[in-house]
Amino acid sequence: MATMSALQSSFTSLSITSNSSFFGQRLLSPIPLSVASPVKLVKNPCLVFAKLKRWERKKCKPNSLPILHKMHVKFGDTVKVISGRDKGKIGEVTKIFTHNSTVVINDVNLKTKHMKSREEGEPGQIVKIEAPIHSSNVMLYSKEKEVVSRVGHKVLEDGQKVRYLIKTGELIDTIEKWKQLKEAKDKETTQVAVASSS
Repeated sequence: MATMSALQSSFTSLSITSNSSFFGQRLLSPIPLSVASPVKLVKNPCLVFAKLKRWERKKCKPNSLPILHKMHVKFGDTVKVISGRDKGKIGEVTKIFTHNSTVVINDVNLKTKHMKSREEGEPGQIVKIEAPIHSSNVMLYSKEKEVVSRVGHKVLEDGQKVRYLIKTGELIDTIEKWKQLKEAKDKETTQVAVASSS
């Protein structure tokens, strides 16, 4: 209320007549430079640190690709969820996203997705899909000893660098295991190709 009365009093004190119009004209008496307050230069300006919002882009390499995170789990590893809604569940890693350090585990962290009908006459449906989990929420699991463990790295006698479970000493990266995983992946791709062609 006080501001409104101050504005009204300032407008009444300002008298503009038709013959003394100042709109569109230059200022006749400019302010001299000696009267203007001098600008002070700061020698050591303070630095302002801004926290990144979650929607802002993360650090990238010079070729504009995101920096990939090193992860302790790989495709085909058996892991146990150690935190979150699905704590205690055990499954196999089916997909890895290195740009944001998340993994997809078989039958863990299921979300419902409403699918539209793709063709006329076909009804829509509700399906369950596996959503990604951050890799920090899973630990490698030993099926033989039934314990979770952190991962370690060592070089074998033949010069091969492998991962092993620190708690049990069990090797994770073996040649036989990778052959089995590759064969399983090849079978899945051939089944998908056959299903799409028929």
